[in-house]
Amino acid sequence: MSKQVFISYSNPDSDWAKSFADALERRGLRVWLDKSEIQAGEDWREALESGLRGSDVVVALIDPQTSFKADLYFELGAAIGMGKRVVPIVPRELDNSGLPFELRMRRYLVRESPENTAAQLADSLKAA
Repeated sequence: MSKQVFISYSNPDSDWAKSFADALERRGLRVWLDKSEIQAGEDWREALESGLRGSDVVVALIDPQTSFKADLYFELGAAIGMGKRVVPIVPRELDNSGLPFELRMRRYLVRESPENTAAQLADSLKAA
């Protein structure tokens, strides 16, 4: 069975996140992305918790605006509490000193094209 990847992102990153999710799926990974997984009328918090529980890896798409958002802290805290592998993806120019401590303590991927970043993540997960 393939690993499931939960993608945490902010609205400005939604197009990149969707392309990234598609690229991961082409590499045989299952992806949990809110736009395709949360149905109309469904409770967001319950759906997010369920998605996190069912995922093996949590990817956090980080940019200077998202690194301090409450949603990121909720998803990050839940993922770490559940013992999930967390992989931050950061822009090349981001100063990581402003990231939450738990993200600074993990090896991150530098955000490139969705295809290239998906290839890096998929290769990393194969080695694990």
